Amino acid sequence: MGDFRIDIDDLVDYGAGLVRPECVLCLKSGTVFTSNGDGGVTRIDADGTCRHILADGYRPMTNGFALTAEGDFLLADLHGDGVWRLGQDGACAPFLREVDGMRLGSTNFVGVDPKGRIWAAVSTRREPRQLAYRGDVTDGYIVLVDGDSARIVADNIGYTNESIVDPSGNWLVVNETFARRTSRYAIAGDGSLGQRETLTEYGAGTYPDGLAFDENGAVWVTSVVSNRLIRVTPDGGQTLIFEDCDADALAAVEDAFQAGDMTSAHMDTVVSRRARSISSIAFGGPDRRTAYLGNLLDDRLYSFKAPVAGAAPSHWELKV
Repeated sequence: MGDFRIDIDDLVDYGAGLVRPECVLCLKSGTVFTSNGDGGVTRIDADGTCRHILADGYRPMTNGFALTAEGDFLLADLHGDGVWRLGQDGACAPFLREVDGMRLGSTNFVGVDPKGRIWAAVSTRREPRQLAYRGDVTDGYIVLVDGDSARIVADNIGYTNESIVDPSGNWLVVNETFARRTSRYAIAGDGSLGQRETLTEYGAGTYPDGLAFDENGAVWVTSVVSNRLIRVTPDGGQTLIFEDCDADALAAVEDAFQAGDMTSAHMDTVVSRRARSISSIAFGGPDRRTAYLGNLLDDRLYSFKAPVAGAAPSHWELKV
């Protein structure tokens, strides 16, 4: 890796006419999928052709999403109605809306691990979710769906965001956006989790959102608002790959956060040269060295060539 850096102007636009492309998944075939805020996902084939797959009937506000072995999508509904299953034909039905008799609420992300287990990240129990844009709120949690059962396996999280099983299968790595840290939990044989361990903590202006692993064991973390991309090594060391933010505007957001007054307006008004609130990262291309970046406020993805290959995710080999 050395001193690898990216100039924000070197990012390449990918796709067009996208709707809130918050989350990105890549396949070996060259197909890229991204969230569609109108209620589904968008498919971008290797030739650049885009197709929107939108839900019939109720349309979840897709934030994070996953691909199942059957080729269906699991959508995390940021509106607060749990996880939905979306077929390639647009058929959509509830998948998980409550656990332990409690409605899931603001579901941020859902992932499928190599064993077929499903991990759903619920950011907060507070409604609206903006009430949890604070460093002193830790009521997020993680639900494990294993077979026909669902249970809470981690709780008291500082705004649960992307939560992904690492390539070893031994750890669930979790971004806690407003606790401003990346944490990890050891995974037992039955899927239960050990105590939270802090992998790394972030300073002013960093609000960790998405993550992806590379083949060298590091995790790449995106920060909304400040448009930062940070590579975190297994010992917690951080390298800033790039950032794109106006210092004064970011300081105003930071002041609001420290005062406990952060709102959706601070999240939705980003002052930058180019990037529009970077929210996720996925490695694709034939060698998994093309990094694709999702974002909250633009109608396209961004990409760049990485110096190291990404680790193959559980859906990499799927043919859909």
